[in-house]
Amino acid sequence: MLRLLMSLLGGIFSMLTLGLAMAAVTLGAVFFMYGRDLPSYETLAQYSPPTISRVYSAEGRIIDEFAEERRLFTPVEDIPDLVKHAFIAAEDQNFYVHPGFDLRGMAAAFVEAVRSRGQDLRGASTITQQVMKNFLLDGSRTAERKIKEIILAIRIERAMSKDDILELYLNEIFLGQNSYGVTAAAQTYFNKPLTELAPGEAAYLAALAQRPGNLHPVRNNADAVARRNYVLRRMAEDGYITRAEAEAEAALPLRTVQSGDYPSFRSTVPPRDYFTDEIRRQLSANFGAEEFFTGGLSIRATMDPDLQVVAAHALQRALEQFDRGLGRWRGTGIRLPEEVLSSEEAWREALAAAEVPRDITLDGPWYPAVVLEVGEEALRLGIEGNHPEEPIVPREDIGWMRGSFADNFTRGDVVLVRRMTRDEDGSFIRWTLRQVPEVQGAFMAMDVNTGRVLAMQGGFSYQASVFNRATQARRQPGSAFKPFVYAAALDSGYSPASIVVDAPIEINTPEGLWVPQNASGRYYGPTPLRTGIEQSRNLMTIRLAQEIGMETVADYAERFGVYDDMRPFLANSLGAQETTLFRMVAAYAMFANGGERVEPTLVDRVQDRYGRTIYRHDPRVCLDCDDLSLPPGQAPRIDSRRTRIMNAVTAYQITSMMEGVVQRGTAARAINLPVPIAGKTGTTNEAKDVWFIGYSSNIAAGCYIGYDTPRSMGDASGGGLCAPVFQAFMQEAVERFGGGPFPVPEDCRFIAIDRFTGARLPDGSTGDNVVQECFRAGEEPVFGITYDGGFAMTENLPLVEEVRAASRNVTTATGDTAVVGPNASFGTLSSGGLY
Repeated sequence: MLRLLMSLLGGIFSMLTLGLAMAAVTLGAVFFMYGRDLPSYETLAQYSPPTISRVYSAEGRIIDEFAEERRLFTPVEDIPDLVKHAFIAAEDQNFYVHPGFDLRGMAAAFVEAVRSRGQDLRGASTITQQVMKNFLLDGSRTAERKIKEIILAIRIERAMSKDDILELYLNEIFLGQNSYGVTAAAQTYFNKPLTELAPGEAAYLAALAQRPGNLHPVRNNADAVARRNYVLRRMAEDGYITRAEAEAEAALPLRTVQSGDYPSFRSTVPPRDYFTDEIRRQLSANFGAEEFFTGGLSIRATMDPDLQVVAAHALQRALEQFDRGLGRWRGTGIRLPEEVLSSEEAWREALAAAEVPRDITLDGPWYPAVVLEVGEEALRLGIEGNHPEEPIVPREDIGWMRGSFADNFTRGDVVLVRRMTRDEDGSFIRWTLRQVPEVQGAFMAMDVNTGRVLAMQGGFSYQASVFNRATQARRQPGSAFKPFVYAAALDSGYSPASIVVDAPIEINTPEGLWVPQNASGRYYGPTPLRTGIEQSRNLMTIRLAQEIGMETVADYAERFGVYDDMRPFLANSLGAQETTLFRMVAAYAMFANGGERVEPTLVDRVQDRYGRTIYRHDPRVCLDCDDLSLPPGQAPRIDSRRTRIMNAVTAYQITSMMEGVVQRGTAARAINLPVPIAGKTGTTNEAKDVWFIGYSSNIAAGCYIGYDTPRSMGDASGGGLCAPVFQAFMQEAVERFGGGPFPVPEDCRFIAIDRFTGARLPDGSTGDNVVQECFRAGEEPVFGITYDGGFAMTENLPLVEEVRAASRNVTTATGDTAVVGPNASFGTLSSGGLY
């Protein structure tokens, strides 16, 4: 009997052993089969989750964010224990003790779900398994995927610490509202950093891990609160908070950004504008779009936020004034259907969905509105937002436009309005209609020494049109290009007192006879270079370009970066070839800094997610900053490491001549600033493009205005339309950054000259016609030589005398002979002359 019992037990043991062995072999085979082609867990050791790239102003304020997934990476050591405990309590109670999967946790989750009839659901997957699913596997719900998940979880537990795994999980998990990771979610739902979260707020974030799409704090408030309270109970049971804390937090309502209890973090970030979008374009090209949008870059922009607003408003005011002067109402082109107009809730919802610009703050915010009633004496509106003032626009507001209310408006029209207020006290006068102008333009300002772009406005409104006319619009600069012709001549041996004939020119071209004209339609005879640029004489510029050669002019323009490849046609000496405002302002900055190359930049520095600097714009080196023996009051020496592209005397000469443009030339009536300013207007044929570019001793700025599809702007001019934009901006810029006389090179020798005739005057001469011209030391100019570019001047031509003495002979002085460039052929002309 005993033998039979032993035999039976032995058989049972053998069967159990064999069964266990078979089970082990089967399990091993399953793990081998499913584990062969799994992704490598080693990739997690180098994993960098897609993270928000942020743009900061020079003062450190966030001014924009770019991301495919809104995630702010936070190292595990910087995540508060409260947040860690909330997720561990909600998702993986045994996280710190299991080997990657948790059989006890699975069983407990099943029992708890049955006991609560599905009300309290805990995830059966461990945090480690969820990391494997999110990173290395698809989201399919199959046994095969579960097996692979467990295999990888066991492997990763052997390769990484628990904290490293938790770091990946808390930075990768999706928590709704396009928020990935706990840091972004805390900002999205509570507008708080992780360190300021209350236990109930941390519990709500942990609750979202299971069902982020079904626990919205407003739409699913009851479910969201229930799930939050469940996580609080779990935190108390696991000893992370006290029961009293859990009960107190559970009794509170769920306050979030979405429910209006906290302001959105987006309310503190300015709307995207042309400046930050241009940073996106440039850095995406330099680093790659994927790195820019997912790399967590920290970008220090050069933009001055206050001056950016000034620039935007200055350009917008000029564009709006021109547009209103035309007297035509166009509106937004959007109309709401009649069926939504009878209900305030309906029209507000429809108006909120209307795609109209909401980023305009000229003289106060502009609001979208819908026309609810059209009367003879007033419009009654429905205005977006809540406003105490009666939403009425009286008839007096449309005095600038042609026609009546009935002629221009229909019930349901979407319009833009702003408050009109009194200047003295800001009190409300009435609602006033506004519209985005059809004419467009751009403005840009930069530091002439560092290249830092301080402000850039690429149109009237970024939300109305994202096309950046400062960097992307290629337009004819017109007379704004002339300083490069004159600078090339000055570097070729001419002087500001050199005489060039201002007389008619006729040129046969393949396109026909080209007869360029001065803007005035008059001719002025032999005239000094200074007066030629001050009064923007086209005929003088053509003759001068012919004298020195268009190849020389083209080389000069390319050296300054105005063009990559300038075609050597005479018409291009008048600015017929297209370029951008960005290039033109940068080129003028090189006049301002004495002739040294400066590269414009919108970015001071770029750091990666780990704080390493991967780009820095400023190459300058401080030579004496570490010298403790530097005498008091002596500034350290700075090596700019800039290359010189033109002679310093030439740079000063062209600057002095362009000061004359501002003092008594084509911009004299528009520019009035407390510091010396040099600049040049530009107006093309039929006023299709108008420009003004100028500079102080430290800031260069420029404006361009024209229709996107070029057409005439009537009697507009660079001095009348663009120069006031420069004036408005520079008034504020000068208050901030000052300015002073333009530095005089050591090689300058000053001689008194009659600016109308180019004649040398006795030392000490004074008067309206007297200018002190800079000449290179040791190169005494030759006076009295007249250059005509090889074009004959007809006899008995009616010339305009600018002064009574204009026809008298120019006295000459002895000295060295200047080197004059050779005559040049003009080649084939592709465009007509510009004014």
